Amino acid sequence: MAESKNNIVTHGLSGKVGDLLVFSQRNGKTIVSKAPKERTGELSDKQKAHKLRFQKAVLYAKYVLNDPAKKELYEAKADNSIGMSTYNVAVADLLNAPDIEEINLSGYAGNPGDIIKITATDDFGVVAVNLKIENSDGTLVEQGAAVNNGAEWIYTATTLNPDLTGDKITVTASDAPANFTEESKIA
Repeated sequence: MAESKNNIVTHGLSGKVGDLLVFSQRNGKTIVSKAPKERTGELSDKQKAHKLRFQKAVLYAKYVLNDPAKKELYEAKADNSIGMSTYNVAVADLLNAPDIEEINLSGYAGNPGDIIKITATDDFGVVAVNLKIENSDGTLVEQGAAVNNGAEWIYTATTLNPDLTGDKITVTASDAPANFTEESKIA
């Protein structure tokens, strides 16, 4: 992809020239790229899934642009000087699910008031973290929402859990477009 600067012939030009070049406009600049080749053959299942996911991202971005409150949030992250529009930020947000980087059980001994710290990140922001504690036999001990303290998410235990051996702690983090990531840790 090339950028045309101060060229009176290509200034403002957009469209396809033969089967060789495509001219487009981005942020007031003329961009020249190689014309895409027509695809032959069937898409693989993985390609079909990605195509469907991208279509969902496009629909989400259009929804964001039509919702003034959401649009304002995404505009704050946009940087048009590098070609990152509000639309691009919304598409990227849907395509990137949150990451759960750490489940810290050092403050949890099975007592009410004990805390579990979760570090979860997202390209745009994590909006919710939920936690579930199950005994080794699968019996639910407790579940609930963690609270964001700015740096990490804190879950405060409410139920006595005398035997932690083999207990499974499952954390689910979600972002604005409802992507979620789930990770489990054995106590």
